Amino acid sequence: MSEHATATAAYLAGFTTLDNEVRDAALPVEGEIPGWLQGSLTRNGPARFEAGERGFRHWFDGQAMLHRFAVAGGAVTYTNRFLRTDSFRQTEQGRIGFGEFATDPCQSLFARMFTRFKLTPNSSVNVVPMDDGFVAIGETPIAVRFDPDTLETAGVAGYTDHLDGPITTAHPHQHPGSGDLVNYVLRFGRRSRYQIYRQRDMERRLVASVPTARPGYLHSFAITGRYAVLVVFPLVVNPLALLLPGRPFIENYRWRPELGTRFVLVDLDSGATDTLTTDEPMFAFHHINAFHDGEKIVVDLCAYPDSSVIDATYLDRLRDPRDPVPVARPTRYVLDPAGRTVTGRRLTDETMELPRINYGTRNGADYRYAYGVGNRDQRGDDFLNQLVKLDVHTGVTSVWRQPGCYPGEPVFVPAPDPSAEDDGVLLSVVLDGARQRSFLLVLDAGSFTELARAEAPHAIPFGFHGMFRHD
Repeated sequence: MSEHATATAAYLAGFTTLDNEVRDAALPVEGEIPGWLQGSLTRNGPARFEAGERGFRHWFDGQAMLHRFAVAGGAVTYTNRFLRTDSFRQTEQGRIGFGEFATDPCQSLFARMFTRFKLTPNSSVNVVPMDDGFVAIGETPIAVRFDPDTLETAGVAGYTDHLDGPITTAHPHQHPGSGDLVNYVLRFGRRSRYQIYRQRDMERRLVASVPTARPGYLHSFAITGRYAVLVVFPLVVNPLALLLPGRPFIENYRWRPELGTRFVLVDLDSGATDTLTTDEPMFAFHHINAFHDGEKIVVDLCAYPDSSVIDATYLDRLRDPRDPVPVARPTRYVLDPAGRTVTGRRLTDETMELPRINYGTRNGADYRYAYGVGNRDQRGDDFLNQLVKLDVHTGVTSVWRQPGCYPGEPVFVPAPDPSAEDDGVLLSVVLDGARQRSFLLVLDAGSFTELARAEAPHAIPFGFHGMFRHD
């Protein structure tokens, strides 16, 4: 086997089902964790990729598992639990009972038509605080409550309003002023609508309803102190296609580069909207940040030239060592509503995905540092194999890497009474391909050097997003 194939095969544990669940397992720690770091990192992501003899088709379709790394007094304990939803229970019976992102249920034609209108509760993308508790969320508007200490599933959270629609984002924002959660629900129809809302407790208050003939696939959006910014890429769907059986959700979307890219500004107080358009087609899963620069609006995101990354993240392709994954690069777009222009430039040639910032103080505001995962060779043929820190003011980057290791999203935790924007630590769950184990990595965010690591009792499948909760 070639050196390349060996390295690539090392990360396949990240796309392999994990059935082992443990509770409060004490982890061996190498190095020294800062004494002020007290709390827990909770991560969400897929961990079961089969139902009986049938496999899910896409990385995004795997069944959700929560992972908790509790840190206290320099020690770390680890707990992991499947999110026990109706979708998960169907897999225990050897069935795929809900339509997922790229997998249709294994049912008769009539049953498949019926289940197209059932929203999957497989909330496998993110975890957020909501209504004095914590919920797991995905791209359907179903929030699943869980106990933050035991990770036991506590049922679906019910909204007290009448907003409806089958699609949302798994990246709600906290309004920089009020703290309200901000998100949208997409309602399909002859004239589809992005319904942008602000949420307190479990009530979602409609801010604006933005009509669209061809809805785009939006995994996330950006927010400033004034606006929600929806970037509508030219990966769009004819809503009528969703009524026809035979194709899973995302395979109804089509790449239409001639449409360019639309930036929709929604005033979060008045509901007024404005749209600026660029002829440049692009695609992104994740926004980094957005803020006002005088009368202009700056939007930073991890941009791909097209949507081929979705096809590249089907499981059969991810598991093929010969098939590289397209890479994203941090890109800045400056919107000038007065001049009706959109201008873009790369912030660096380094690759970056799963971006995070010092969210507590820099969300929706001018900022300097972004953190994410990237590719050492910038080709994507050894998956995501390094952590990246980007100074968006200078374009200077720092990296952390270790041969055969594959890090996940770096979560920034600020130090008490921080002296700088990057005064704190980064927490990332890293797969060690050689040991076939994962570990919690603690980096100094300022120097980007390793402080400590704590090894889990097994390999943890590659997840998506998480949060740190202070004790």
